[in-house]
Formats: sequence, C-alpha cells, structure tokens
Amino acid sequence: MSQVLSLSEVKARFSEIVEVVSSTHERVTVTRNGRPAVVVVSADDLEAIEETLSILSDPAAMQAIEEGRAAIAAGDASTREDLEALRDRLRARSA
Repeated sequence: MSQVLSLSEVKARFSEIVEVVSSTHERVTVTRNGRPAVVVVSADDLEAIEETLSILSDPAAMQAIEEGRAAIAAGDASTREDLEALRDRLRARSA
C-alpha cells in the first residue's frame, strides 16, 4: 500500500514518515503542486529493487532462470550447489 502526501505535509511530518516507511515498507508519493514529484521508499526496498533490476537486465542470469524453470517443470530440479554457484557468479558480476 502507498500514501500520497503533499510536500508541505511531508516537511511537517518527515520524522514520522521516515519511521513508517522504514518499518512498514510502505511507499509515500510526495506531490508538489498536485503532481507526483518523488517517492519515498525504505533503503531495504530500494536495494531489493536495484538487485531485481540487475538480475532482469542480465541475459545470462535470465537464461539460467528460464533453464531452471524448464528443469523444474520437467521434474529435474537444481541442486543446492548449482544454486550457490549461480549466486556466486551473479555476485561477481555486480561487484
């Protein structure tokens, strides 16, 4: 769920909004002159979004995901070691 608040309201309640966003993972859209200007999200949520975008933009990672889905559908699931190796490759690429 997300809230839409005016910039003046966010200024007046900033500490409270930061606490709510960081503890509930709720987004707050801040409007200026009635139009959305920015969105406040928790640092954890931003990191998760960035990691997801990194994976989605990596053709090799997406191919591995699709291969994994096909293997699962065929009843041939990957081992823990396979998943750990993929994780290590993805971490090395993003470093």
